[in-house]
Amino acid sequence: MENTATATLVGLRDSSDLVLACADDDVRGHIVVDLQGHRVGEVDDLVVDQRERRVRLLVVASGGLQGLGRTCHLLPVDAVTNVGDSIQVETTHEHVHAAEHHLGVMRPPRYEQAYRHFGYLPFWEKGYVDPYFLRRSEGAATGGSGSFGGAAISRAV
Repeated sequence: MENTATATLVGLRDSSDLVLACADDDVRGHIVVDLQGHRVGEVDDLVVDQRERRVRLLVVASGGLQGLGRTCHLLPVDAVTNVGDSIQVETTHEHVHAAEHHLGVMRPPRYEQAYRHFGYLPFWEKGYVDPYFLRRSEGAATGGSGSFGGAAISRAV
């Protein structure tokens, strides 16, 4: 059963009326690495909370050739420790690849399982605290690279 918080989540690519307010905050295509520098994959899409207008999860794709055999995993933005030329996460590449595969339109996303797999409290539960970069930009469209999680999401014109 879908709760009201997850009902507001949508892939940015699948939304015709949501865009990042600052194009520099778009990390789709960026390489994701773990703390040891091992490649985890690349950001395929951003899952956005339409109500709060915040990026909540990354869709991280890896493997495959020209899209065939590629796997995708949901990774909460809470796992992000650094954003630069690549996105560093505080988990191992093995842990990401052990997560349930995200099948997109073939099956409804299982957001709660993604949060639980990585050991984070889902954003809709009592006691959740936004990651530092979301708190830093609270109420403001900060822009600039490296602040994607706090990136302002606006309606497309």
